[in-house]
Amino acid sequence: MAKILYVQTSGTNTPERLYAPFILGATAAAMGVEAAIFFMIRGITAVRRGEAEKIRIGAFPTLAEAMRQAIDAGVKIYICEQSTQLLGIPRGDFIPEGIIAGGATLNDLALDADAVMSF
Repeated sequence: MAKILYVQTSGTNTPERLYAPFILGATAAAMGVEAAIFFMIRGITAVRRGEAEKIRIGAFPTLAEAMRQAIDAGVKIYICEQSTQLLGIPRGDFIPEGIIAGGATLNDLALDADAVMSF
């Protein structure tokens, strides 16, 4: 099975950049491609509990709805442990589907992926 990795570094301060990995991830899953999103640096703010519900741009659904569609489609969500420490956000503040992971996991995901995109 083909694999794709999306790396999200943009956070809630740039909401227009947050939809792409969820929409593309859900689309990849529908195509039979294994998809994962790795949130790092400010990107981790998008998967903090309660934040995605606050974000809606134009006629799009809330970010929480796009996130739910991707997760329900099987997209895996990774949250950078070092970024949680950098921004001082406790590990328990994130969505339950998120897997707290370190740099080695990101490297492994990137090496295993057939394609890597960043936002």
